[in-house]
Amino acid sequence: MISLITLFIVFILIAVRRFGPVRLEIWQIMCGGALIVLLGGGITPADAVRAVDWEVILFLIAMFSAGQVLEMSGWLSRTQYKIFRRSRNAEQLLFSLVFFMGFASALFMNDTLAIIGTPVVLLMSRKYGIHSKPLLLALAFSLTVGSALSPVGNPQNLLIAVRGGLSSPFVTFFKHLIFPTLINLAAVCLFVKMYYRADFTRCPLRHAAEHYKDERMVLLAKITVSVLVAAILLKAVFSLLFPSLDFSITYVALAAAFPGLVFSGRRLEIIKNIDWTTIAFFTGMFILMQAVWNTGFFQSVLAKSGTDIRSVGPLMAVSVIMSQLISNVPFVALCLPLLTQAGASENVLMALAASSTVAGNMFILGAASNVIIIQAAEKKYRETVTFWEFARIGVPLTAVNVLVYYLFLR
Repeated sequence: MISLITLFIVFILIAVRRFGPVRLEIWQIMCGGALIVLLGGGITPADAVRAVDWEVILFLIAMFSAGQVLEMSGWLSRTQYKIFRRSRNAEQLLFSLVFFMGFASALFMNDTLAIIGTPVVLLMSRKYGIHSKPLLLALAFSLTVGSALSPVGNPQNLLIAVRGGLSSPFVTFFKHLIFPTLINLAAVCLFVKMYYRADFTRCPLRHAAEHYKDERMVLLAKITVSVLVAAILLKAVFSLLFPSLDFSITYVALAAAFPGLVFSGRRLEIIKNIDWTTIAFFTGMFILMQAVWNTGFFQSVLAKSGTDIRSVGPLMAVSVIMSQLISNVPFVALCLPLLTQAGASENVLMALAASSTVAGNMFILGAASNVIIIQAAEKKYRETVTFWEFARIGVPLTAVNVLVYYLFLR
């Protein structure tokens, strides 16, 4: 019971977050919840250690390290400028932002792009006179939708790629999800523009060049991107043609982190600037959600409902709901064994990946990338998006996203 009560309190605190002069960070709330269930006996210390998916944690640390090289060098900001300068007005800028960030998140992971993208969109806000809220929302929604396209796009997709028995994860994800993802990225543009119509006009924009921050790190940034792309392609080839040589997807992230951590003179700064608060958030989340799952409450509710999660429609509906209650990564981790033992088809596994991913568009807590964006905007730039501002667009957008994926995967 203590685990369920703690989960409820965590959700309330994340929605409110301010008590007089005291403002709580989302990672502090989640880690506090994990500490309460540990001290209250909701989960034993040994089970808490086992609850944390250390492969996901290692993957996140490695990708954050690679992302720091791109951010500290200024390479990604410069690349984004080259793309965004083609936008003649705010409407075209929104389109470029959503599709660029969406596809980039499929390659570099949505959490990594959230770290790099937040200062970029806030710079765009100041440069072009567009309010920060719609740009932050466009960033959050596009990163979530775009990350559905790849097994390295987000942690839950990583779990499906690692534990789902897919022979060729990159090919499988792309084959099933490319077209609905394109449609859903267009839906992000439509919803953000509809709710913030006055900010996205056709008035001409004036662009100013972005320069590299550290010329010596630019080469390392280019090597990092090259290694990441090469590792992804190598894994795809091995999984298709040489299954015996295939390797864990975590090694893709480790390979991308290697150039910066080994050859950069700023390696200690790279390690220091890793978003350790997000690592703490994930660690606390794994522990709290495992404690909640141990109560058996949600399993019994699911069993009594008679829902067959081996079918695309019911699975997607349950995934969206449960991802809000116990978060998408733990839900996927606990749902995968049931599906793999039942011999679930690729369509079903892709439905799990897509629905658990776009469920993150419903509320701020639904995706770690949302948390990263909000925390970074508040901490460094004193900008924010409230729980309700996010939800008023996120709820209807999620409904459209899920419907689109269902129509393609059923």
